[in-house]
Amino acid sequence: MKCGIVGLPNVGKSTLFNCLSNAKALAANYPFATIEPNVGVIPVPDERIAKLEALVNPERVQQAIVEIVDIAGLVRGASKGEGLGNKFLANIRETQAIIHVLRCFENDNITHVDGSIDPVRDKETIDIELQIKDLESVEKKIETTKKKSRTGDKEAATTLALLELYKSHLEAGQSARSIDLTEKEKEVVEDLMLLTDKPILYICNVNEDEAIDGNAHVDAVREMIKHEDAQLLVIAAGMEADIMELDTFDERQEFLQDMGLDEPGVKKIIRTAYALLKLQTYFTAGVKEVRAWTIKEGFTAPQAAGVIHTDFEKGFIRAEVIGYDDYVSLGSELACKEAGKLSIEGKEYIVQDGDVMHFRFNV
Repeated sequence: MKCGIVGLPNVGKSTLFNCLSNAKALAANYPFATIEPNVGVIPVPDERIAKLEALVNPERVQQAIVEIVDIAGLVRGASKGEGLGNKFLANIRETQAIIHVLRCFENDNITHVDGSIDPVRDKETIDIELQIKDLESVEKKIETTKKKSRTGDKEAATTLALLELYKSHLEAGQSARSIDLTEKEKEVVEDLMLLTDKPILYICNVNEDEAIDGNAHVDAVREMIKHEDAQLLVIAAGMEADIMELDTFDERQEFLQDMGLDEPGVKKIIRTAYALLKLQTYFTAGVKEVRAWTIKEGFTAPQAAGVIHTDFEKGFIRAEVIGYDDYVSLGSELACKEAGKLSIEGKEYIVQDGDVMHFRFNV
């Protein structure tokens, strides 16, 4: 699963990406420092896997991961090919969620492409470019669907009505994710992979002394997005970069305590991105390996088994399931069995976040 980090040039995208991935993407004070999208494979912070490791003492441990893509800065007119517009829009279409970084800090030494700090205006700039591109996609599908509806295709007529709703919504300057339709109705545009239909996390990048309470710019963004189905985090990317430069865990913790923070902001970003994608984790725990497996919310036991190997799903017989809390409180799989805390589940079982699972299958 991929999250794309987007924003105007010089808002702190690459600095934030470096903090997330420990990669060294070029963080420079000029537009398009990121020409090719940098990709970081980021482990999802989860204390549960450390507790399972302590109990099982396995040979190896594998955390859940999220892929973060640092995408070139967008400028006004990107939908018409300005700057690196076409490349930017192609890169973002390949992601499943968007992390939109907004500059909410003042610094005379870092130029702004529009000459002043106004994150609400910056957000609108990117929104408009994405909406224009989505409108093009919807209009193309309307044309092909009209041809089908003229033949008397009833399904095409229903699809056309929904597409017209999307068209008027986008023309009104509204993103596709805010349209009030059922999940079934939204499936008509699923194949278009609309840019403004992707779940979104806004990162308000502030100065170090504003990392806890934010500032007036953050308040303005929060007011602007209150009707969107979106998340917002306040992060001081410069401070996060300073934290990453410290050598030891203890030094980082001391730095955070001095700043009045309980954990690095990048951990919150990764967890929020994971939730944004509607992902959850189940575990397998044995002496060879303790591993976190990523699945979509609502996956059945066979679907979860298929994440390990397609044969597990095809030949699924049953799942042996222990709740995470039971596993940790009782200390082992054997203790859970003896206490009656191991359940045998079939094909209809909906996997719960944190389940410790073992699959029986036959191929």
